[in-house]
Amino acid sequence: MKKISNAFYAQSGGVTAVINASAAGVIETARKHKNKIAKVFAGRNGIIGALTEDLIDTSKESVSAIAALKHTPAGAFGSCRYKLKSLEQNRAEYERLIAVFRAHNIDYFFYNGGGDSADTCLKVSQISKTLGFPIQAIHIPKTVDNDLPITDCCPGFGSVAKYIAVSMREASFDVASMAKTSTKVFILEVMGRHAGWIAAAGGLASTEETPLPIVILFPEVVFNRKKFIQKVHNKVKRYGYCSIVVSEGLKGANGKFLSDQGLTDAFGHAQLGGVAPVIANIIKEDLGLKYHWGVADYLQRAARHIASKVDVDQAYALGESAVKLALQGHNAVMPTIERLSDSPYRWKVNSTPLSKVANVEKKMPKKFISSDGFGITPSCERYLQPLIKGEAYPPYKNGLPKYVVLKNKSVPKKLVNDFKI
Repeated sequence: MKKISNAFYAQSGGVTAVINASAAGVIETARKHKNKIAKVFAGRNGIIGALTEDLIDTSKESVSAIAALKHTPAGAFGSCRYKLKSLEQNRAEYERLIAVFRAHNIDYFFYNGGGDSADTCLKVSQISKTLGFPIQAIHIPKTVDNDLPITDCCPGFGSVAKYIAVSMREASFDVASMAKTSTKVFILEVMGRHAGWIAAAGGLASTEETPLPIVILFPEVVFNRKKFIQKVHNKVKRYGYCSIVVSEGLKGANGKFLSDQGLTDAFGHAQLGGVAPVIANIIKEDLGLKYHWGVADYLQRAARHIASKVDVDQAYALGESAVKLALQGHNAVMPTIERLSDSPYRWKVNSTPLSKVANVEKKMPKKFISSDGFGITPSCERYLQPLIKGEAYPPYKNGLPKYVVLKNKSVPKKLVNDFKI
């Protein structure tokens, strides 16, 4: 019989409206198995918390506080953008991780994040064996970009998709009101470096009942200025206005991001942002139309007040499943969502080896993008529509959503030396 040990849970990368629901799934499920998992320690600011031995004792949180995570956005324990190097490049990092895990009797490692954290999780699983302290590492998918393979969708995406679809519909109604004497074009910039899933969600705003003139600019489609301008011109001529949703990862014929600032983030990725004003300027130069533009930025991924119920349910289910997989003896795997049918929408939790997930990016398939490159197809609508369904409103107090702030009490350190990041 396996000894009673502790678990380590951490959040990685950009947070979402439902990542804390996954955390609740992990912690509540672990609490039901006290005979195998004594405590769940959370890393303060992701994997950095493990490296610096800055651990949070979640057992100090009340049942009601952990339950409230289900309706609280962002990362309750802090997240980070920090990618472990290979063992050959930085053996000290892995030796430090194992030293911390050994000192705190941690046998289970649950890492909640996207593609880079899947890679980290796989490395920890593999290298911990090499260093003589095997760790059961389970990756819990999370990314608003929806670009992880195998799983039908990623927790965090459904709620962002709902936010963008609603925002594009409301903004379009606004512009339609002003188009006669003022604004003719509205541009909304959304996240999505290489995959246009979020931008695609803007297409859901237009339906047969409520047809709206929406143009989508995908990172998978090379930007063609002439065709784009003609498309906008035609929309404005027919409807009197046009709404545009553009992905931050839009590229030109030269292969460069239109919004590349020449900077990189902690993962070495190009620092993007600012494609909306670029598109606005093109419209001004070529069409001379009055415009407004906005950037959804953190608002789109923090909008728990309008989260998709499907997304919340799936985020919790995958956190719950991660613990169950670990207790069943699985290692280096990721729980996934398997779609059973579109209408009615039915799904179940499955799992896949991390070797099939780490460093693999899922882009929008061609069949989801309209032939002209500026919209979504019926098959894309069938895929997206179920993911934004259902409301899971948080409780409100004095007109504002009531979110929980945890105590986040530190676990006493056991190692003498500090580790510098």
